[in-house]
Amino acid sequence: MSIKVGVIGAGGMLQYHAAGFRQAGAEIVAVADAAPNAAARAAEKWNIANAYDSVEEMLAECQELDAVSIIVPNKFHKPLAIQCLNAGKHVFSEKPPALNAAEVEEMIVAANKSGKKLMFNFNNRARPESQAMMKYIDAGDCGKINSAQAKWIRRTGIPGFGGWFTTKELSGGGPLIDLLHMVDLAMYFMGYPEPAHVLGQTFNDLIEDKNFKGPWGIPDRVGGITDVENAAHGFVTFKSGQVLSLQVSWAEMIKREEVSVVFQGTKAGGKVERLFGRDGLDETAIDTCELYVQENGNSVNRSIVTPACEDMGRSLSAANFIEAIEGKAAPLNTPEQALRLMQVIDAIYASAQSGKPVSI
Repeated sequence: MSIKVGVIGAGGMLQYHAAGFRQAGAEIVAVADAAPNAAARAAEKWNIANAYDSVEEMLAECQELDAVSIIVPNKFHKPLAIQCLNAGKHVFSEKPPALNAAEVEEMIVAANKSGKKLMFNFNNRARPESQAMMKYIDAGDCGKINSAQAKWIRRTGIPGFGGWFTTKELSGGGPLIDLLHMVDLAMYFMGYPEPAHVLGQTFNDLIEDKNFKGPWGIPDRVGGITDVENAAHGFVTFKSGQVLSLQVSWAEMIKREEVSVVFQGTKAGGKVERLFGRDGLDETAIDTCELYVQENGNSVNRSIVTPACEDMGRSLSAANFIEAIEGKAAPLNTPEQALRLMQVIDAIYASAQSGKPVSI
């Protein structure tokens, strides 16, 4: 029997969830969206049998559901995840896990009570480059990773003005929470150590400047709220002695968009990187994966060749959710890791507000 999945949210990410679930042998049997006719249009486009105008209707009428994926604005991740877990469904949610760490703790309680899987779309872990690098790390070729640098920076990448992305009540924050993937990937490579202290700063100088709008065609909302940062920088120390520095931005005076994790281990260093020719456009991107070692008195840089993956691991991440439910693969992420990630993000915002380091 194949896993039966329902999707909450008919937006653009549905295409990747659908591809991944089907790749893993699951069947998408329902889609729900509160926007008028959105679910019906998505059902027709993606060949989904049932369309609903509410989550309550989907859960009540589509009894065959085993799992649900959540593709909605950040504010609704926690309540919908808990609602679906309480209904006995496995849950795969888009990032970020929630608005803050306290909400993730509530989600963990619900997952433990239900006995169902709770996973998040940290899709950059599923990229071929990231998985190739993890094989070297897991094999001990890199030694202990003492330090890492996480970067996702854009020059002109504000996703519209006045919409939910720029409204803190709905999003939880700006690029730090939206582009959290490289912070997550760095911590993944480091073994997801427990954070100890965080120093952070955010900047909002450019957040209302229309010259820095991204290329995705997201309309501005007249009279909407824009109250998040356009850039965030931080430094994290872990109880293990490891350290992480980070730079995340939608709008910052840099040459072009860069997406990377660089790390320094006791035996080798490494880098996973995606360079964009134009901000936000995947077709202009070049992926690289490199390992840095000392051999026979020489500095040797190894280029690791991996298959192309234009969707940055999104479909592979969704497929892993299904495989984890079926016990065919280990889950690429855990709720406890999501909690540590949100603790770091919360602490950066708190440090920026207070001007002082924050202990976790």
